[in-house]
Amino acid sequence: MTVPATLSPVDLIQAQFDAYNAQDLDAYCAFFADDVIVADYNSAVTVEGIAAYRAKYLQVFADFPQNKAELLNRMAVGDFVVDHERVVRSPGGTTFEVICIYTLAAGKVARVDFAK
Repeated sequence: MTVPATLSPVDLIQAQFDAYNAQDLDAYCAFFADDVIVADYNSAVTVEGIAAYRAKYLQVFADFPQNKAELLNRMAVGDFVVDHERVVRSPGGTTFEVICIYTLAAGKVARVDFAK
């Protein structure tokens, strides 16, 4: 899948959010830069590069086939989009809330910082 170059930051994050909820790994990963960085907020980097990112979410989708995220709030300023999400691993299963801070560059997600 190719990400349209004309997507606004909010539209890009919404599209990757929709692909995540559909567990469409190819579509989901298409929104991320080849050198994407994922980190815990103010902490260690947990994933570097699209190959590692793809492997992580291949495992997440395999482990939690009913996993869904619910958007609770979204804010955007320039190339930064902040989502407050509730993630449900399975109906009646583990639920948690997370803040996702997306940094965009060249029409892709270049970095994601998670705060739980």
